[in-house]
Amino acid sequence: MSTTTSHNPTGSNGTVRRRRLTLIAAIMVAVGLVDQVVKQIMVTTLTPGEPVAVIGDWFNWLLLFNSGAAFSMGQDLTWLITTIQLAFVVGALVFGPRLHNRWEVLGIALIAGGALGNLIDRLFRPPGFWFGHVVDYIAIGNFAVFNLADTFINIGVAVFIVSLLFAKDETDAGEADSDAADSAESAAPSEKDAS
Repeated sequence: MSTTTSHNPTGSNGTVRRRRLTLIAAIMVAVGLVDQVVKQIMVTTLTPGEPVAVIGDWFNWLLLFNSGAAFSMGQDLTWLITTIQLAFVVGALVFGPRLHNRWEVLGIALIAGGALGNLIDRLFRPPGFWFGHVVDYIAIGNFAVFNLADTFINIGVAVFIVSLLFAKDETDAGEADSDAADSAESAAPSEKDAS
């Protein structure tokens, strides 16, 4: 008598979500860590408010401490920006794994990684917990001064928007094939069952 194990779609979805959660967390931590390392280098090597020319007047290092959002907006809303960043980081971990393809996941992970980098500043830099000022140091022409975390956020937004416009609204083919192979393996009767 042979025994057949039925495919469990809930289990397959759970596997995909765990993979995506791992990917999001890894990217977030990597982006946040790189951002914090670069910020610390800038804080120890630059003098606040004194530009250091890199490419003429077009590109400078300029150390500033920003109480507002990206590109120095919302200077008086530090507490609200901190709350939004924390909510986004948590939301990315909770809802990101449910997204429809890897490009959406990558976009959200990059945004969350940038948010995490700036959130660390808000929580642990002066003037105090939850009201810390973000370290900015990249100055391009007359454009606002920003940092690596802001750059990752903008790249993530671009990736996410492009994925919404062009990516298929389905599980990635690679993940679908992997899940199909797993279910076929579990459904195949063993030699002992067949005898």
